[in-house]
Amino acid sequence: MASPSNATLHRGFLLQGFAEFPHLRPVLFLLLLALHLATLSGNLLILLAVASATTRPPMHLFLCQLSAIELGYTLVVVPRTLADLASPSLGRGSPISFLGCAVQMQMFVALGGAECFLLATMAYDRYVAICHPLRYTAVVTPGLCARLALACCLGGLAVSVGLTVAVFHLPFCGSRLLVHFFCDITALLHLACTRSYAEELPLLGACLLLLLLPSLLILASYGAIAGALRRLRSPRGRRKAVSTCASHLTVTFLHYGCATFMHARPKASYSPHRDRALALVYTHVTPLLYPLIYSLRNHEIAAAIRQVLGRWRPRQASGQEGLSV
Repeated sequence: MASPSNATLHRGFLLQGFAEFPHLRPVLFLLLLALHLATLSGNLLILLAVASATTRPPMHLFLCQLSAIELGYTLVVVPRTLADLASPSLGRGSPISFLGCAVQMQMFVALGGAECFLLATMAYDRYVAICHPLRYTAVVTPGLCARLALACCLGGLAVSVGLTVAVFHLPFCGSRLLVHFFCDITALLHLACTRSYAEELPLLGACLLLLLLPSLLILASYGAIAGALRRLRSPRGRRKAVSTCASHLTVTFLHYGCATFMHARPKASYSPHRDRALALVYTHVTPLLYPLIYSLRNHEIAAAIRQVLGRWRPRQASGQEGLSV
């Protein structure tokens, strides 16, 4: 007889999604589709704005990478969710293979981890810009930006592979039903047969690497920035420095707040239905908020977006005139 883990390997899992709310599925589909299209549009606009700019400061390059990560982050989860909502009811849930579930979780964690490291890198960029403005161009060079961007991606990839291997080596028995709309770590650990704390150690290690280490670097950077602002005598200069940090701090609090609450807690506190509702926020809402925050708070990005839209509108108008002729 096959062991429970082998049975799961051959049969895979069932993603419950929102199958228990058949009357809400059309409304949820339209709502999530609207959020998804808005997220894609906002992040693509930032990518186009940075790509079309004549000068690209390092912070804009990091912001470009952040938008690319957010695009991948949503594309890993949202299309499958929308397809499940649009398809006819499949009983208890939508089937997903063992390998497909592992790949989805790995990519999700890799992108989330890369974002954690990237936010720490952006905090370092702000530290050098405010505390050592005369040395900024000499320290934060394009070569350093490229190496830091690559390190963020490789760091997230390494942690995600290790965590995925550890989670999918756990024995899964009994129900194959994941009370979730994608293969999230908490939903998978909730299905694991073991009840010892050993199964939580890989997740604890990943949290230390992806959450604690970058957050310490961010705190150290902003501690030094706060000290520099206290010594700054010009109120205008202080306001400008605070303004450049406000958008990054807002995004950092959103990302680390959601990630810490969802994953840095013991398995005994998992609640599948509550975790699924919260996952809707950090997979559909926060990726939409990031481009809004940066476009509203960063005047250079806002101006670049207006230039992109301004170039697109005349082309659209001339195309309409050609059709009318």
